[in-house]
Amino acid sequence: MPSPATPATASGVVRRAALAEIDPRTVYLLAKLRQDVFTLEQHATDADLDGRELEPGTEIMWLEDPDPVAHLRVLREADGTVRIGRVAVRADRRRGGFGRRLMTAALEHVRATAPEAEVHIDAQAYLEPWYASMGFETVGGVFMEAGIEHVAMVLRR
Repeated sequence: MPSPATPATASGVVRRAALAEIDPRTVYLLAKLRQDVFTLEQHATDADLDGRELEPGTEIMWLEDPDPVAHLRVLREADGTVRIGRVAVRADRRRGGFGRRLMTAALEHVRATAPEAEVHIDAQAYLEPWYASMGFETVGGVFMEAGIEHVAMVLRR
């Protein structure tokens, strides 16, 4: 069963659950959101569905308003770090604070559940300043992933 809904500051509700706990309609809408952003809009060259959502400990977080408008996943790595990825915001909701609100909720969740863990992301290069504004620091040069320029970033505790 998904966690209790947490009201967002302006509009929408942040939700968090393991994949198996999410109702089929919401799974479909989350997959469609990712497809729309990564495949249709950004023309990513790698498959979006990589199996990581099926791993124990992986949590999906999304913002509903009233359907999903933003998405990310939180992965627990074997080395004790946490990886946040597949951050996507529906095109018509960008620049409205939805991505920041969801990232803030994810970082608060990580602080509460793994307070000593570093948080790793592979950010699309053009979003490097946005992630830096949340405390992430760049730890490597630009690299290509799915045909899109990325940079490795870390949030240290």
